[in-house]
Amino acid sequence: MGEMSSFQLGVIGALFLSVASSVSIVICNKALMSNLGFPFATTLTSWHLMVTFCTLHAAQRLNFFESKAVDVKTVMLFGILNGISIGLLNLSLGFNSIGFYQMTKLAIIPFTVLLETLFLKKQFSQKIKFSLFLLLVGVGIASVTDLQLNMVGTILSLLAIVTTCVGQILTNTIQKRLNVSSTQLLYQSAPFQAAVLFVSGPLVDQFLTKQNVFAYKYSPVVLAFIILSCLIAVSVNFSTFLVIGKTSPVTYQVLGHLKTCLVLGFGYTLLHDPFTERNIIGILVAICGMGLYSYFCTQENKKKQSGDLSLSSQMKDHKETAALLAHHQEKEGHEVKKAAKDSIV
Repeated sequence: MGEMSSFQLGVIGALFLSVASSVSIVICNKALMSNLGFPFATTLTSWHLMVTFCTLHAAQRLNFFESKAVDVKTVMLFGILNGISIGLLNLSLGFNSIGFYQMTKLAIIPFTVLLETLFLKKQFSQKIKFSLFLLLVGVGIASVTDLQLNMVGTILSLLAIVTTCVGQILTNTIQKRLNVSSTQLLYQSAPFQAAVLFVSGPLVDQFLTKQNVFAYKYSPVVLAFIILSCLIAVSVNFSTFLVIGKTSPVTYQVLGHLKTCLVLGFGYTLLHDPFTERNIIGILVAICGMGLYSYFCTQENKKKQSGDLSLSSQMKDHKETAALLAHHQEKEGHEVKKAAKDSIV
């Protein structure tokens, strides 16, 4: 029971850290890009990952965690895939309307459910599916405005969905199958993710913004916000791997939509962004879906835990019965041998 309660506290802490750090970085990056005119999102992400790796390397040298050797090919492919997925999401935003980009992000949950069902044989109850449907409808109402389609943008969105889903499923699978912690996996894969984005980032950003990141004039305020963004990103990257490892890719996506609702709320409260009745209704529906998802997941986990406990108690009873029978048979054998010995005498 103690281990279970500590695990639940760990999950709650990971979820809280993920929400707090993600909302913080969105507000920081919005100020950096919208107010200060720094539009180089992909390059900024590569800097995030480089700072994350350097921070984890320093922590590992100070013995805050132990580095664990993982198959280099697996980690390299995993890191490259995650780097590509980030680049594709940014390209998808560049080639599509904001509404279609939001639809792309919404499509990640059902596609993840489909992949886990087909390839990992994971079962999702009808209640869980209904709560996810309600969540997606709510976020769609709150955030999706226009849906302008084009061929290149649609293809990029499909590729972004596939790579993101596979990357998040692998984040969970690798941690469990190779018995590595979220910190160890992030430490091993961050250099490969950073390398992909460090090379492709300036090209992608120049293509999307028609500006060169190396020709940009960096003021002290812009540099301060970039440093702040990179520091917050360490927490974002760490909590992402932590949440996916402790829960599931679907739960992480549900958490992502909670962040979307919070960002909309903070945008209205702090930045005075326009807020309509549609936004309010959508957020309320999404929160209802999230609440149902959390409730149904908790109920199913309790049933699973009680089933595991009853199974373990049955196995324990079976072992005790077998031990008693063995002891009884051994005792009877000794008595037979003693009787035979007495008759001979």
